[in-house]
Amino acid sequence: MGTVNKKLEARLKRKKRIRKKIEGTLLRPRLTVFRSNQHIYAQIIDDSCGHTLVAVSSCGSEIKENKEAINKLAIAALVGKIIAKKAIDKKIESVVFDRNGYLYHGRVKALSIGAREGGLIF
Repeated sequence: MGTVNKKLEARLKRKKRIRKKIEGTLLRPRLTVFRSNQHIYAQIIDDSCGHTLVAVSSCGSEIKENKEAINKLAIAALVGKIIAKKAIDKKIESVVFDRNGYLYHGRVKALSIGAREGGLIF
């Protein structure tokens, strides 16, 4: 049981260190990622007023309708493309990427690549 807490504490420590340096503004909001064992969530947040501008998750209806994404890596890339599309519809073109303490590897990397392919700049 102690290993899980140590992993979580290490991630939260990394998250705190990262969040000291980056901040989302109205011109360049923050794209943050949260991943659980089964799902992945992405939000675009304006930190100056504390509002979530766009949010997409792998348990949303857009993902469930899409049958081509079968593994978690493909689903993460699809979430990235969908959040980019929704952001561009709201006139958000440039964001700051917040990996939330996770390593830039696997599903987090797939989501960011999907968002870049969708047209977001970061």
